[in-house]
Amino acid sequence: MTTRHPARRLALALILLIGVTVALSGGIVTAPPARAAIDAQSLGARYNGTGSNITFRVHSATATRIAVYLYSAATGAQEKASYVLTENSDTFATTVSVADLAARGITGTVYYGYRAWGPNWTYNAGWTKGSTAGFVSDVDSAGNRFNPNKLLIDPYAREISHDPLTPSRTSASGYRSGANRATDTGTFAPKGIVLPAATGATGTKPTRAFKDDIVYEVHLRGLTRNDPSITSAYRGTYRGAGLKAAYLASLGVTAVEFLPVQETQNDTNDVDATGTSGDNYWGYMTLNYFAPDRRYAYDKSPGGPTAEFQAMVKAYHDAGIKVLVDVVYNHTAEEGPQGDKNTYNLFSWRGLDNPTYYSLTGDRQSPWDNTGVGGNYNTANPVAQNLIVDSVAYWKNTLGIDGFRFDLASVLGNTCQHGCFNYDRTNAGTALNRLVAEMPARPAGGGSGVDWIAEPWAIGGNSYQVGNFPAGWSEWNGIYRDTVRRDQNKLGVDAVTPGELANRLAGSSDLYGDDGRRPWNSVNFMVAHDGFTLKDLYSCAAKNNNQPWPYGPSDGGSDDNISWDQGGAAADQRKAARNGQALLLLSGGTPMMTGGDEYLRGVNCNNNPYNLDSSANWLNWAPGTDQTNFATFTSRLLAFRKAHPALRPVNFYAATDTNGNGLGQLNWFTPAGTAPDAAYWGNANNHALAWRIDGSEFGDSAPGIYVAYNGWSGDVDFTLPPPPAGKQWYRVTDTSTWAEGPNQVAGPGAEALIGGASTTYALRARAVLLLVAK
Repeated sequence: MTTRHPARRLALALILLIGVTVALSGGIVTAPPARAAIDAQSLGARYNGTGSNITFRVHSATATRIAVYLYSAATGAQEKASYVLTENSDTFATTVSVADLAARGITGTVYYGYRAWGPNWTYNAGWTKGSTAGFVSDVDSAGNRFNPNKLLIDPYAREISHDPLTPSRTSASGYRSGANRATDTGTFAPKGIVLPAATGATGTKPTRAFKDDIVYEVHLRGLTRNDPSITSAYRGTYRGAGLKAAYLASLGVTAVEFLPVQETQNDTNDVDATGTSGDNYWGYMTLNYFAPDRRYAYDKSPGGPTAEFQAMVKAYHDAGIKVLVDVVYNHTAEEGPQGDKNTYNLFSWRGLDNPTYYSLTGDRQSPWDNTGVGGNYNTANPVAQNLIVDSVAYWKNTLGIDGFRFDLASVLGNTCQHGCFNYDRTNAGTALNRLVAEMPARPAGGGSGVDWIAEPWAIGGNSYQVGNFPAGWSEWNGIYRDTVRRDQNKLGVDAVTPGELANRLAGSSDLYGDDGRRPWNSVNFMVAHDGFTLKDLYSCAAKNNNQPWPYGPSDGGSDDNISWDQGGAAADQRKAARNGQALLLLSGGTPMMTGGDEYLRGVNCNNNPYNLDSSANWLNWAPGTDQTNFATFTSRLLAFRKAHPALRPVNFYAATDTNGNGLGQLNWFTPAGTAPDAAYWGNANNHALAWRIDGSEFGDSAPGIYVAYNGWSGDVDFTLPPPPAGKQWYRVTDTSTWAEGPNQVAGPGAEALIGGASTTYALRARAVLLLVAK
């Protein structure tokens, strides 16, 4: 769930927190498309092998004329040359001589954009820039929105020059149809940059199995923008981020997942208190699906962002860390209507082929909106799908990316182009299934392949699909998050049975086992970028978004975060955060933590800081003692998880026998040391649970691992089950406040002896105990 708009945030909150699914609307479902090879059409602007010619190729199913306009500068000047493209089977193309461009005054960097005509704005030889010659309507009955006065970004551009809004142009009105249809954008619109093929090294990709990963989700700029250990000029850049690879490796992270790094509207983001209206720090409003965002580059010259991004990826690969990126193929930065059906932003896709690139309502006059920010990208269309596949392949093969997290990924499972939304997990023609078919997922045991991760929901239209994605896909498990939060923070308010909790802690077989997927397909998380941080989850009784800079103001944000301030006791807040972190790292599945949570980063209870490009939203690299202790706690638990394959099963744990006598890989226990019966499993008044994992089944150095969780507000005595023969139980950690400090998690060899079978352990209120057999 990623939020730019309060209406969207509230609608998503209803879906995520109560699991609502909405009935389908009627409409035509498309047949699976015939698949073309990846990048079969070579769309975009490409130099030939000798660099003597440039070929421009762009798709449009309904345009009647497209021309490419070429510039020697990104802004402030008219074009130096223009060429009409020749159409062949919906692909428009022309080849231009570099020598001819030089003769026309274009040497060095070539900037370009397209102007397009179609049924709603026919070509008229009398048309000049800024005129309305040939105009019929802003939109026709087929949904076309051509306007030759709007210079359009090439959807396949490898880099673009700048954002539509800049510090000197803070209004998007000039880009709009309707009343501003005659405004020509050529001198100020973003332009594609013609680049030679990128050749930078990205290092050797890790082949680690996804089950063995620990994912660290972080904003690329926020990672280093406030880091005094990084040279000032490199802070907030790809170059600066690459310098943090060693730190993340030392923490125990194996995969860094960056929030969107494709070009987005952020040139006008404020970094001071002058105002946050219209700002988008997170970056979930994509302007181009190929270009790395220039704002995050130290070297912003043409080609600089691409080369610097590749170098950053190499730094992480050299440290053994995968690089995952958050991508947004469900909607774009063109947004929705800007007042009425005639007034829309024309930056790129909409002005080239609106019905191909966007899902529209049945009458083709409006967007079909499952995103809350302007309308769905038309993922059911074969051409629009090709763009998704081609761009993902570019990020994978050229920029070195190991895996992708897809924002509101249910939209990519849509099988209906216009007038409806129909998610279908089994349809081979969806974008979800095409991606995995054409770029196979990483095998369960590791090797080459892609780590595919879905945010498995959107807004309405049967889009809440947690546990219902196709083979090859892992998912953000929002049910895991909500169940553990409810159990921790809603004692006596929300009913959570031990059975529900056990399902989540063991890998959610009820969600992923029924369709052949594995526990590691469950990406478990307590918090993500969208919502409270780990600290705020346990320190804030409610959101506080309408506060002064740098902590706000921010609009939107759910009113129900399943949070609790622990009665205001700081020590209890830290304990609750330790419990959340411990349960996450001891659960079956792939854990994801959020950048800065290892230092208990807080945003002062703002649960929707999407617009805050501020020091409050950047990671803090000046931790206090409590924060440092928590970082040590986290790092040692990460090391424990990595050291024990029993915590990272490739398959779901084998079932225990009814008496809990060690016949299964995982055995559950009541505090009394007995196996829970049906009455215990189903009773939401039971708030304590323990489990033992047989490490020998997994080749683990620990023949047994025991975890006890006391969710009660009072102390509970746990009777320990038998350890393996000849062994006794030793304490790795107890999250209770009495143990807080730099050594709360014992390192290997420093564990404290507790005892053997039938030993009683008094576990304090709201605490987690971790033992190993030695």
